[in-house]
Amino acid sequence: MKCAGVFALFLSGKRNTAEESKVVVEGSYDHRKSAHKVKAPPSSSDLSSDSNKSSSKLKFSDSYGSSSTSNTKLGTEGNFSYEEIYKATAKFSAANKIGEGAFGTVYKGKLKDGTLVAVKRANKDVENKNLAEFKNEVSTLSKIEHLNLVRLYGYLEHADEKIIVVEYVNNGSLREHLDGKRGDGLEIGERLDIAIDIAHAITYLHMYTDHPIIHRDIKASNILLTDKLRAKVADFGFARLAAEDPSATHVSTKVKGTAGYIDPDYMRSHRLSEKSDVYSFGVLLVEMVTGRHAVEPRKPLSERVTIKWALQMLKQGEVVIAMDPRLRRSPTSNKAVEKVLKLAHQCLAPSRQARPTMKTCAEVLWAIRKDFRDKTTSHHHLTHDSHHSSNYPHTDANNNLKHKSFVSA
Repeated sequence: MKCAGVFALFLSGKRNTAEESKVVVEGSYDHRKSAHKVKAPPSSSDLSSDSNKSSSKLKFSDSYGSSSTSNTKLGTEGNFSYEEIYKATAKFSAANKIGEGAFGTVYKGKLKDGTLVAVKRANKDVENKNLAEFKNEVSTLSKIEHLNLVRLYGYLEHADEKIIVVEYVNNGSLREHLDGKRGDGLEIGERLDIAIDIAHAITYLHMYTDHPIIHRDIKASNILLTDKLRAKVADFGFARLAAEDPSATHVSTKVKGTAGYIDPDYMRSHRLSEKSDVYSFGVLLVEMVTGRHAVEPRKPLSERVTIKWALQMLKQGEVVIAMDPRLRRSPTSNKAVEKVLKLAHQCLAPSRQARPTMKTCAEVLWAIRKDFRDKTTSHHHLTHDSHHSSNYPHTDANNNLKHKSFVSA
């Protein structure tokens, strides 16, 4: 067995929607434990060599998830053997399979010390063009460490096997929760917490790594949730280093990402910048408050592109119509959704110069959440409500949502 520095993981999964096709890796991880570390592989064509810029540390309140120390040299090679992974996954048992896509299969595993991991095993016939994305994810993950980013434990190459091992996040993806496939529904306060976690993670990538990193694939299915609903950004197969020159406004590169989330300016000009992630984050914010996918091919023509429909509702003063039917309606919740949509509108500005930074997005969301909490706790009857409104939609045997009429609290 030898450790490989030549691949990164970008698994494409089976989806029922038209806009994306990626598998979700589930798992859980205690950021205080670091038993398995990995040597950074040689950089790929997408994630180039490190800059010499000194590292900065991002400090956030514990209520948001503080940054861990970023380190581009995360240990020595030989952290895993093929035998260890083979045993950890019970011989790659079908019972441990938690995801499958065009590029490979993801298994839940348990290491000798009891640590749960997600094992991403590449198909043996994976195309060379996709191996660049395998390499890219390992290269990116080996350079970063943050509470709200999925963590790399190790990677290896054994004969024709290519495997990477990442933390296991046990509560599925944000998209699964928005679709009602997991959990019992996310209330607006929980969605604000998750949005802030994501904003902090992307801010860290843009501002507090040795060299700014652009994720290029921010979307709900790439956000994993812990059992405490803490968000972790995953899937770094498309990640790209930003321009080395601080005065440069972009890097020129071919377009990568997921339809419905790609910055139109980047798509048109092939000029990528951190503001391209901001655009994708704007789409994600709309997803989070509407519950819809970025593209809804089965909706009426006027509603198929969710951001256009939602922002039109905002413009017409019909925010309640745009809100996810699963969300509790109240003046406080309605106002919070309106503010989030206004922030999304700024993120989705046609000109990248007009978009806010991710740091600004985090600050605005913090203020929205604070106002929401203050107003909620000032209304005694809200503090004694159950987690869900009595008007929360129920699911019948055919998994169809039955919505009751909502009444403002």
